[in-house]
Amino acid sequence: MCTDAEKAASKARAAAKKTKAALLHKEFPQPLNVVIIEKINHGTHKHGHVILFSSDLALPSDKLIDYYSLRFQIEFTFRDAKQYWGLEDFMNVTGTAVTNAANLALFMVNLVYVLLRDVRQTAPQWSVLDLKASCRGYAYVLETIKLLPEQPDEYIVAQILQQVASLGRIHPTELYRNAA
Repeated sequence: MCTDAEKAASKARAAAKKTKAALLHKEFPQPLNVVIIEKINHGTHKHGHVILFSSDLALPSDKLIDYYSLRFQIEFTFRDAKQYWGLEDFMNVTGTAVTNAANLALFMVNLVYVLLRDVRQTAPQWSVLDLKASCRGYAYVLETIKLLPEQPDEYIVAQILQQVASLGRIHPTELYRNAA
């Protein structure tokens, strides 16, 4: 994960030149709005090109670039819903059940985004898997404590929660390691 200073330094080393034109293609019947972005890294002198297309000739190049970046964010959201929240594994066949499963998976992606944003203030390397492991460990401890004949005091419960909730994490945090 890059810091703001690293991102600013990277932008200073790389320059981008945008070219916009309405162009024709032999296999497409109408003109296309084409934006070509040439990125040049002044440190390495490497060139890279990105070509974006749209059928809307009036669309400004900055807006087209924004739309493409949103498209990739949508792709990442669906990838996360499939990878972490079972969007492609559900066994529902009715329309309502499929809608509910898809909405739940996408809701979880958004909820985790908010939770990770807060956690990453103190643990920037934390991932979705760390958050899931922490929540799972927390649930296991709470269910186990219900089985005890006497409830331990709050301090002991807090220590157990911190210790057990960190067991399955990929990136245990110093905050939790030192507290246990």
